Amino acid sequence: MKVLAADGVSKKGIELLQQAGFEVVIKDKLPAEELLATIPEYDALIVRSASKVTAEVIGAAKKLKIIGRAGVGVDNIDVPAATARGIIVINSPGGNTIAATEHTMGMMLAMARHIPAANETTQKGEWNRKQYVGVELRGKTLGIVGLGRIGSGIAKRAAAFEMNVIGYDPYVNEERAAAMGIKLVDINGIVAQSDFITVHMPLNNETKNMFNKENMAKMKKGVRLVNCARGGIINEQDLADAVKAGIVAGAAIDVFTSEPLPKDHPLIGVPGIVLTPHLGASTVEAQIGVSIDVAAGICAALKGEPVMTAVNMAPVSAQVMSVIKPYFDLAERLGCMACALADGAIKALEVEYTGEITDVNTKLLTTAVIKGMLNPVLESNVNYVNAPGIARNRNIAVREVKNKETANFANLITVKAKTDKKEIKIQGTLFGTEGRIVTIDGYRVDVDPHKRILICPHINRPGVIGKVGSLMGTANINISGMQVGQTEIAGTNIMVLTVDNDIPAAVIRQVTEIDGIFGAKLINFDVL
Repeated sequence: MKVLAADGVSKKGIELLQQAGFEVVIKDKLPAEELLATIPEYDALIVRSASKVTAEVIGAAKKLKIIGRAGVGVDNIDVPAATARGIIVINSPGGNTIAATEHTMGMMLAMARHIPAANETTQKGEWNRKQYVGVELRGKTLGIVGLGRIGSGIAKRAAAFEMNVIGYDPYVNEERAAAMGIKLVDINGIVAQSDFITVHMPLNNETKNMFNKENMAKMKKGVRLVNCARGGIINEQDLADAVKAGIVAGAAIDVFTSEPLPKDHPLIGVPGIVLTPHLGASTVEAQIGVSIDVAAGICAALKGEPVMTAVNMAPVSAQVMSVIKPYFDLAERLGCMACALADGAIKALEVEYTGEITDVNTKLLTTAVIKGMLNPVLESNVNYVNAPGIARNRNIAVREVKNKETANFANLITVKAKTDKKEIKIQGTLFGTEGRIVTIDGYRVDVDPHKRILICPHINRPGVIGKVGSLMGTANINISGMQVGQTEIAGTNIMVLTVDNDIPAAVIRQVTEIDGIFGAKLINFDVL
């Protein structure tokens, strides 16, 4: 079998493939037209970020069985097109964890001790010791936002610097945080208590501009911010203004909303701000690590063995797949909805199947629920292979239940998510081949899972629904569908709106302020 290695993949991975008996052809800086012309003869393809594996390339790949991305992101690969062709797509989600962790610590130290500016002036022959008096990390409070692999690695290293570590992650419980030596607080606690703040969250609607001029104004005077995660979590213009105003003492930024930086970027030239060109994964070891990870996955796939870093789908028999395939989309959306509606960190997840679907192995569907629950909140990609392990690592107890008898539907999936505060219960089924949400916390509904759903429990009285509709219209938000469900609790209903536009946080707050509305939750399925 033949493997095409593009984009300067480390030779360590190449050697691993060759030792396994595969013919490896190395073509760095491969033009798009040449990739399209040569891909039909290859069984496997390895790329980094330069090569674009489009639907056209995948369509031309007559023999291709697996695509390996030597890195974390797979934005340059048309994953749906690969999945439709039965081609496995893998990445290396953990290969650059140490590199990103160490770069974060390096950025923190460089900022605290003014190392870049001191080096620049000293190289020019100046000697400005008094100008570059810094601060120590020891004894300072470090606020870590996002406690995944990198965030937990930062906590471990910060402890060695004798820092006091607090953390915020709505999907990590206190037991797990304590095991990492972290005191769990809410985001307000991070803002109020931290001397240093570092972010390690994915960029989504909830985390975009998470740190802005409003909460920067509430931070300790002299706070320092670090972002080696995703550009846009810290508002760049607000950060520049806060540093210039002396509200924030300094910042160290490796990732940006637009890369490479335009010459007029607000962070360029601001004293106290350290900038690097997205170097978080740029170490020799990380490049070797991701290369070896992907090479091992390709070896396994070409030998017909399970692939632990697949990002599209785990192997399953054709017979079982024919039964469960229509339910995958519904299962993920049930998990995503449970995540959005949960109040706090989910500690237990129960997935119950009732009806004819209980005759087949539903383990992969349960994994789909877990995937849908975790994907919106994790920095790394969650797939059908790694989702159960991630849930275990986060101390989420997962239970699968089967019950052949069902009263109202031929098949039903019930998802229960438990936190310290309450339990969420959501049920879904198929109407033909279309997934539908049929109950939400005891409210009977009939909802087509849309890209965005706004859920509003409310008092059953005239005018409440109209006020919400008017507010959406004023905000130029189109409502494409609406369901009002009833519950056994007298005088209460639930309104579920499917909307075509994103709803700003300010508008959601206005909804919650309407007399008779008990709350409002926006669920965005775009993250799946």
